[in-house]
Amino acid sequence: MAADRYLEVSLVKRGIHCTAKLLADRAPVTCDAVWNALPLAGDVYHAKYARNEIYALFPPFAETEPPLENPTVTPIPGDLCYFSFAGTELGTGAYGYDREVRPDTTVVDLALFYERNNLLLNGDVGWVPGIVWGRIVAGLEEMAEACNDLWRTGAAGETLRFRRSGPPG
Repeated sequence: MAADRYLEVSLVKRGIHCTAKLLADRAPVTCDAVWNALPLAGDVYHAKYARNEIYALFPPFAETEPPLENPTVTPIPGDLCYFSFAGTELGTGAYGYDREVRPDTTVVDLALFYERNNLLLNGDVGWVPGIVWGRIVAGLEEMAEACNDLWRTGAAGETLRFRRSGPPG
């Protein structure tokens, strides 16, 4: 049996972090892809439609995109989700990424859900299932407070970082 793998998820400017356990038994291909790409960091965004979600966008980092393993359209607090989008899906002014995302590219979205009542339904394309590849096991309450602050005061200048770590405690 393989050893459990953990990572630290941080809002760098705010100095807030939490610890997540990779769900390698449920999403092995996705976990391996993310683990092998760590550390990852990028501008943080707060969701418009999915509700209680923060995320960062990255260029593709897996040799091939992971299959839809351990999917959900109703993430719960503490879920880490992986999404892959064609640039044409996000490259419009309505999403606010038109400077960062080009129509001829693919973008990976790594997201953290910090509160309940999320629904992955996009008015343009319908259901958008995500791969649940990790679960926050320590520090979710503090992270949720920081995410609410980010929602109220803005995300400009804040970075969402994922990096390897040990188990909490």
